[in-house]
Amino acid sequence: MRYPTIDILRTLAIFLMVLVHFSENLSGYVWTFAGFGAPHFALLTGLSYRIWLSSQERRGKSDEAIAKVTTRRGLFLIGLGLLFNVVVWMPEDVFNWDVLTLIGIAQLLLNWARRVPPLVLIVSCLLLFGLSPALRTLASYPEYWTEGYYDPNMTLSDTILGLLVTGYFPLFPWLLYPLVGFLIGGAIHDRPEVAERPWRQVALLGVVFLVVGQAALWFRDWLPVGWQDSFFTGWTMFPPTSEYVLTTVGTGLLTISLGHYWIDLNPKLPKESWWLSVATTFSRHSLTVYLLHHIAHVWPLWIYGAYTGSEQTELWRTVIPTSVAVALAALFLVANYFLLRWMERTGRGGAEQWMRWLCD
Repeated sequence: MRYPTIDILRTLAIFLMVLVHFSENLSGYVWTFAGFGAPHFALLTGLSYRIWLSSQERRGKSDEAIAKVTTRRGLFLIGLGLLFNVVVWMPEDVFNWDVLTLIGIAQLLLNWARRVPPLVLIVSCLLLFGLSPALRTLASYPEYWTEGYYDPNMTLSDTILGLLVTGYFPLFPWLLYPLVGFLIGGAIHDRPEVAERPWRQVALLGVVFLVVGQAALWFRDWLPVGWQDSFFTGWTMFPPTSEYVLTTVGTGLLTISLGHYWIDLNPKLPKESWWLSVATTFSRHSLTVYLLHHIAHVWPLWIYGAYTGSEQTELWRTVIPTSVAVALAALFLVANYFLLRWMERTGRGGAEQWMRWLCD
């Protein structure tokens, strides 16, 4: 069963990432909403897995069959993420731990999560959240970041630390998002035949997280110095601070629960419309769009730099004005929509079809 809210929110997350990456990487402009796309995408990963799991169980799939598909998909995404780093960025960036490797590892974790009580998952989320600031301090996080970029040594210790704590999307605390999504999926999407679901409680929880995260940000100067230096360190995505995690989780819970009530459970809302068709198309092919949008704006920089004989990084964030970068992002999304529709009509699948063919 497809839920329009999930398609809409996943499409919005992809749109945000495309706009933010085009603007930041090509012109150096940072939007105020930058940093909201990836957390929502990770939340929806856990939620979608919960829905998929329920459908597999209703079809009578065995526990072993579900485990095999989940594991294969996780390994596929991890491998794709490492290949993506090499092909789109540089070979030396293979272990930058991008969002794709995070989602792949999350798939493996969700295979465990489906077997344990919700209380264990809640405790796991609290540990991921609470231990992350201390682990960053122990790992000397700032030493791995040069001028805003993750720059580790190609050693085993740095690779493991990058995966766990210091990379772009380390497991602490980013695994919290798919686990929260999995829990929410079990609460409000698990049994579609049940009319009354606790969406209000989920929305209220989202408001609490959002208010606490923003309050910690606004009143940070009144907190004890030790808290300011170690736990509440301001608003950043790299590293994902406590304020950032609380706010993005709260926003995600709020939009998922309210969207479920206003859209999924609304009998008056037409289920066939052009805007929902657009959202469904992008949602179904979100992995393909994520891969293509990096190729579309990063490869030209490398090619132009190689053609002119200049250092490619000299073009980074300075090559075009922000207005042109935004226009290119919009052009990419429009062209991508027609490409995706053509792929659907002709049966030429993207990364999602490769994954299903190899893993399902």
